[in-house]
Amino acid sequence: MAEPDVLTLAADLIRIDTTNPGDGTGRERPAAEYVAEKLGEAGIDAMLIESAPNRANVVARVEGTDPGRDPILVHGHLDVVPAEAADWSVHPFSGEVRDGMLWGRGAIDMKGMDAMMLAVVRAWAREGRRPARDVVLAFTADEEASAEHGSTWLVTKHADLFEGVTEGISESGGYTFHAGGRRLYPVAAGERGTAWLKLTAKGRAGHGSRVNHDNAVAALAGAVHRLAEYRWPVRLTPTVRASLEAIGAALGVPVDLDDVDGTVARFGAARELVAAVLRNSTNPTMLSAGYKVNVIPETATAYVDGRVVPDARDEFEATIASLIGPAVTWEYEHAEVALSADPASPTFAAMADALRAEDPDAHVVPVCMAGGTDAKQFSRLGITGYGFSPLRLPPDLDYSALFHGVDERVPVDALEFGVRVLDRFLTT
Repeated sequence: MAEPDVLTLAADLIRIDTTNPGDGTGRERPAAEYVAEKLGEAGIDAMLIESAPNRANVVARVEGTDPGRDPILVHGHLDVVPAEAADWSVHPFSGEVRDGMLWGRGAIDMKGMDAMMLAVVRAWAREGRRPARDVVLAFTADEEASAEHGSTWLVTKHADLFEGVTEGISESGGYTFHAGGRRLYPVAAGERGTAWLKLTAKGRAGHGSRVNHDNAVAALAGAVHRLAEYRWPVRLTPTVRASLEAIGAALGVPVDLDDVDGTVARFGAARELVAAVLRNSTNPTMLSAGYKVNVIPETATAYVDGRVVPDARDEFEATIASLIGPAVTWEYEHAEVALSADPASPTFAAMADALRAEDPDAHVVPVCMAGGTDAKQFSRLGITGYGFSPLRLPPDLDYSALFHGVDERVPVDALEFGVRVLDRFLTT
């Protein structure tokens, strides 16, 4: 009964332009009002919480049948990254259905999941069913930037709405990954930490024609090059260790934890699931210096996207300091914690069972996410987060490329599959 609802809900949400340019001028409120209306139609009281003009979040609680169990948080963000219509095959905010696919910005990231959340609870209301435990729904603003107006606002200003919640699920897990003739379903049980860096070099300003050994641009360029070229050592976290073992077992590939890189190379296409999370990383992304070609500037700056595996922050910071050298200073532009969840928990097992009930050939494997989600902010309330937005995808659809990409789209039957899986998981 929930399945036909999900396509309409997802298409409607895509048509609401909630572009977040990252400069504090997002506009999620119209989508938040839509969500609150659809929850209200199902008899679910929803709180619309505005954090700034046109920035809004929605939180609601659905009472479960077993008051002895801890509530679970199911959260999704309403904002999307920008999309240039001229680059797309269809307009990115059309919500068009073509060739069995729903097209538009947010189809994957993550209005499709928002629609699945709504479809499930609306079906419960129609059919007189309830979840096994209290389900707290959160539809957030600003995930695609700093989360200041979204999950951070909710955690700091409205923590009482999440009372009793110990676990949560959200984006980037439970989708089909085709490898070695098998269908893997990676479920996120961890995230690398965010470590965005600002590097600053100061030198002696002067004329470009004169000898100057105190050149800020040269010092900065050297530091950026060393960071880009550095080969970070493997740091196996419990989640990544479990991931290697599970993927190896699913593919019939022997796993040698003394030669992790060699093991990952034997995974073939599945190496994508683990290659980025074996280590810390530093990718230079922005440079700024000077105002005229014949003037040596006094200051040069660079920005680096750093990511840190769980429990490796001290090593990361010490390595940064040693690599950039004495002529360059660094500070965090933005930092967030790394996360770990137990892949052997009953909750993970319930997610795996729900997936296998709808796809008996599913091989469910734990993974650590290379990037981050709102789970980082909710972790401040002691909520353990998993990435679980179930979708059954065809082999020719590159899921990871659709995130923030051109022609973002999702199969309609994948959304319907996700509704059934989510329903099973939340009512178990």
